[in-house]
Amino acid sequence: MTTGAAAGRRAVVTGVGVVAPGGVGREAFWKLLSDGRTATRRISLFDPAGFRSRMAAEADFDPVAAGLDARQIRRMDRAAQFAVVSAREAVEDSGYDFAAADPARTGVSIGSAVGCTMGLEEEYVLLSDAGKHWLVDHTYGMPHLYGYMVPSTLAVEVAWEVAAEGPVALISTGCTSGLDSIGHGVQLIEEGSSDVVLAGATDAPLSPITSACFDAIKATSPNNDDPEHASRPFDAQRDGFVLGEGAAVLVLEEKSAAEARGARVYGEIVGYAGRSNAFHMTGLKANGREMAEAIRVCLDRARLDPTAVDYINAHGSGTKQNDRHETAAFKRSLGEHAYRIPVSSIKSMVGHSLGAIGSIEVAACALALDRQVVPPTANLHHPDPECDLDYVPRTAREHPMDVVLSVGSGFGGFQSATVLARPGVVDHQGDHRGEGRAA
Repeated sequence: MTTGAAAGRRAVVTGVGVVAPGGVGREAFWKLLSDGRTATRRISLFDPAGFRSRMAAEADFDPVAAGLDARQIRRMDRAAQFAVVSAREAVEDSGYDFAAADPARTGVSIGSAVGCTMGLEEEYVLLSDAGKHWLVDHTYGMPHLYGYMVPSTLAVEVAWEVAAEGPVALISTGCTSGLDSIGHGVQLIEEGSSDVVLAGATDAPLSPITSACFDAIKATSPNNDDPEHASRPFDAQRDGFVLGEGAAVLVLEEKSAAEARGARVYGEIVGYAGRSNAFHMTGLKANGREMAEAIRVCLDRARLDPTAVDYINAHGSGTKQNDRHETAAFKRSLGEHAYRIPVSSIKSMVGHSLGAIGSIEVAACALALDRQVVPPTANLHHPDPECDLDYVPRTAREHPMDVVLSVGSGFGGFQSATVLARPGVVDHQGDHRGEGRAA
């Protein structure tokens, strides 16, 4: 990968759009995080009776209220609706005039782990009479069923919103999709393929098939009697993650062009890296070596010393093995500095929305940099002795930040890391400027 410094082109975030549990929109999302509230509850989108885990973090999403028309609602799966609504908010927030832009220089990079799961399952249930028939009459299927079968339609819907005729891609790398899609968007700008990119991710996986899959491997929490406190990353009593849904889309622009038009810049994405453990589909090595390597390469590409990191937005899923693995990775990659900086997991509040969560977490990092506040790890009452870093229990914290690190871990052994920096903190040679540090 060619770094932005080598290519002379750099990517900054000028717009943020979010659909998340606990509230639709960037400000509702940030208020939930800064208040330390949780959006986990008993599943209402289908009857969860009979499932091992019967809770999730659902988005209170009304497509009509969100501005979608009847045809869009009919055509688009819930995941696509999330993506389009998030993209619209990001575009408005950025102030970028897409209508006047060269469409061939406008790109889209959207991540998703499970595509149009809800639409596909609903159509299968209808066509098969709830699974009674092996052979089905396809003429009863909705006219847009083919679009549900092709995950790239999620990226296409976003591209149509801004008439993007440049590179358009769907990135699907499991639970790191949201980080990897943003990393791909940054690369498009750095290499000169695009001047502006809508980058983010979406997933709406709250359906019986998804719940059944995670029940089978006992990855989700069975704490159904107390769903509000079921997601407990880094807590000694954690017993699995809580499913979520949502989307986040960022407007990425070439830095000098954004500055020339006087754009508000949330931060610059100065580094990104991905690695695989080539070890196990769902298992993680306790030493955290592969995640640590992703972090090391990410910081090297940003030309930042580990001591430059001021906050880590953790994957923090709340499973026993992930939280141990991640803690080890932070110590391995950052050394003693890992003990001196805050680390937190927003999955404690908004659940784990699979492929979407990485972009939602990067959106949280951009807002944290902008507001100089670290969101907390909710429900952390009994710290695990094996997870002995500063995990910001329960209450948000004002904290000076120049550089934040966000990481993700996904089935298949995927490990990804990205680094955001406040405007002016990293110079054109990629060196950390101490005088730019937040006061």
